[in-house]
Amino acid sequence: MKEEMINMVMQGNINLLIKLKWVILKIFILIIVLGACTSKPTKLPILGSFELISGKTSGEVITDTVYHTIQAFSFINQDSVIVTNDTFSGRVYVADFFFTSCPTICPVMKKQMLRVYDVFEENEDVLFLSHTIDPAYDSVPVLREYAQRLGADSERWHFVTGSKEDIYKIAQISYMSVAAEDEEAEGGFIHSGRFILVDKERRIRGAYDGTDPADVDKLMADITTLLSEYAE
Repeated sequence: MKEEMINMVMQGNINLLIKLKWVILKIFILIIVLGACTSKPTKLPILGSFELISGKTSGEVITDTVYHTIQAFSFINQDSVIVTNDTFSGRVYVADFFFTSCPTICPVMKKQMLRVYDVFEENEDVLFLSHTIDPAYDSVPVLREYAQRLGADSERWHFVTGSKEDIYKIAQISYMSVAAEDEEAEGGFIHSGRFILVDKERRIRGAYDGTDPADVDKLMADITTLLSEYAE
């Protein structure tokens, strides 16, 4: 009888401990959920070099940070329209480098970029900019046909051409990317497969592997985060 009472007490304590553990676990989960709901989205980093510039205002020394930005450019798109920085004024955009006859990564990149385009097609705050690195072949009619095959709206997704020197320069200096002729490379050119996210101030806010669906998913999430910065 005595042993039975002891066993009952012990079993009761065990059940009580189990219940307490579940209560503690539920409280812990609730804290995490409430924290996620009330916390603000994390701001994206600003990529590239920057300078600290100091000046005096009303006798007080003020230090400002000047970030790397996309330089001024002027290219021609698939509709023979001039595309400049002003085309993207007040918008965020995704840029990349490709060529229509590319036998390697470009088809994969365009399939992934099309995913991003489809998600943000109705959002006028998001544009797309694809630079050909083979302007000798990728004429305006070639780019137009290429864009039409993808189903891209020329008001939202610009496929641009220009002088080879200007395109290669802006790739390397502004977008911190790679674009060059290479006789030994398949297709005759080498270029980065990166998608570059640019904000309304022409600053780079992210770079993503355009051949990796998981990284492209991150790009889409980051576009939403970036847009939320301007909505605050």
